[in-house]
Amino acid sequence: MLGELPDFALEVYLGEWEFAARHHLTASDAQTLTVAELLALAGLERRTAFEQLALSYTPTWGTPELLEAVAGTYQRLGPEHVLTFSGAEEAIFWAMQELVGAGEHAIVTVPNYQSMESVTIATGADVDGLVLSPVDGWALDLDALTKLLRPTTRLVCVNLPNNPTGALPSRETFTRLAQLCDERGIRLFSDEVYRGLELDRATMLPQAADLSDSAVSLNVMSKSYGLPGLRIGWLATRDRPLLERLERRKHYTTIANSAPSEFLATIALQAGDRIQARNRAIIAANVPLLDGFFERHADRFDWSPPQGGCVCFPRLRGGEDAGPFCRRLVQRAGVILLPAEIYASALGDVPREHFRIGVGRHGTAEALAAFEEFLSA
Repeated sequence: MLGELPDFALEVYLGEWEFAARHHLTASDAQTLTVAELLALAGLERRTAFEQLALSYTPTWGTPELLEAVAGTYQRLGPEHVLTFSGAEEAIFWAMQELVGAGEHAIVTVPNYQSMESVTIATGADVDGLVLSPVDGWALDLDALTKLLRPTTRLVCVNLPNNPTGALPSRETFTRLAQLCDERGIRLFSDEVYRGLELDRATMLPQAADLSDSAVSLNVMSKSYGLPGLRIGWLATRDRPLLERLERRKHYTTIANSAPSEFLATIALQAGDRIQARNRAIIAANVPLLDGFFERHADRFDWSPPQGGCVCFPRLRGGEDAGPFCRRLVQRAGVILLPAEIYASALGDVPREHFRIGVGRHGTAEALAAFEEFLSA
């Protein structure tokens, strides 16, 4: 039985400020498309089919067309290796409960997307944090990971490119991680929702499910595709029996996804390279704006752009707690950022002088102008 879950700090904070703020400068997703823009990427036949779509149930696994489109984003997987969910959150919720439990040990990167940590702890498992440090650029330290391993270790969870830091290990490091887990009989769970937004395409990592027979890759339409309103996510692994067990668990939550969402997600995946290229162009245009802003205020902030994804984790200089600063900023200037306290972990320290900023949406220049006016005042 799943233990008590704490409040989801990020959602509580965004619930208060996300839709009240004038400038959402901490967005974790890339710029979204309208339905019309998305349908324009499909042929006339597909657009007509969408207008005539029956609003009926979909298969619990996902429609065959969607499974085929998802599988096409991997090198070594077929449609039978994919199970869809209502967003990434549902996938995390069930996967952690299936993959580890009482009497077993898991390791989760810190900082992290809270549910990956909170749900894992709530299973009754003994959980350690693999802490990413700003001192070494939030690098993934495999030596530190190896020291945490136990005979009872069953699961290692990573989020790469990392939210909130934007950190990305080398391909060699990530491949060694997958090999290490395979050698020890440990399941690797890899949150890859930001994959595809790397400005340097040579740094894009392989997907864990392509590297290992047992590894599980998590992805979603929300982040690199910029389509959170579709609420379509998935798990991919060559371990078909694991997916079959997870499909049974899904019967107790959503059962099936929205038919329009699955149809539109299929179109988006079929045009995925174009959508991600568009979003990378937005990031590429925003990064110089942020470079200039933080250079003008180098006495106040330490900054480096994300290595991958569309979020990163600048720092207030002088050790100032980012929480009060971010609250003053949103209250007085209508600019929302996420303070590091949102990423506070039971598994390791997250320095409180950091804050999350997003680089993947339009409107960055206007948000920075409001931010600058606040600093001047």
